[in-house]
Amino acid sequence: VQLQAFGGGLVQAGGSLRLSCAASGRTYSTYAMGWFRRAPGKEREFVAAIARSDIGTVYAESVKGRFTISRDNAKSTVYLQMNSLKPEDTAVYYCAATTRVKVDDYYHADDYDYWGQGTLVTVSS
Repeated sequence: VQLQAFGGGLVQAGGSLRLSCAASGRTYSTYAMGWFRRAPGKEREFVAAIARSDIGTVYAESVKGRFTISRDNAKSTVYLQMNSLKPEDTAVYYCAATTRVKVDDYYHADDYDYWGQGTLVTVSS
């Protein structure tokens, strides 16, 4: 499956953005989907993930209550709605797909099989 993320941009602190990740391939609905991010000078970190049947979501503590992940299997697209953005949310955001079915595996980048190219989110203070 090929993934393409878009929707990043420049936003003021407190603002919102919605990222999208479009997937190609007929088997999209069999993948759990995740979002990761890499801030300047930092390691890549987990942001959120959603199970393949949209039956469960998990979030990093740093974004819980502010970000919402969702998916539309008919459109082969996963979304990340980001509200109450903070300057520390500035990063390149990547979407990824995994065949793993255990929620515990969704947090680890090494367990993902496919990655998108990333989209830059910049939050100004």
